[in-house]
Amino acid sequence: HGDLDGMVGGAFTSSANPAGGNETTIMALLETLLIHGMVVKGIPKADHYGPVVVGDPDEKELKHCRDYGEMMAKLIEKMSEA
Repeated sequence: HGDLDGMVGGAFTSSANPAGGNETTIMALLETLLIHGMVVKGIPKADHYGPVVVGDPDEKELKHCRDYGEMMAKLIEKMSEA
């Protein structure tokens, strides 16, 4: 423990069906990041814990994942300026 302390982290999940465990999985991933002292970035306006896709992603879902990556990059940039 400690090697990831203060680093930015986030998660996204996918499954084959709506009852595929996405929310349980993403929460377990976020808990793991917190255990390692990471700063977790949520999404206030959409999938709050991180992007979730059921089945094959469509263009909207792919854009959502890309946008999440951009949000993460902006947070990392902000933190590096502080």
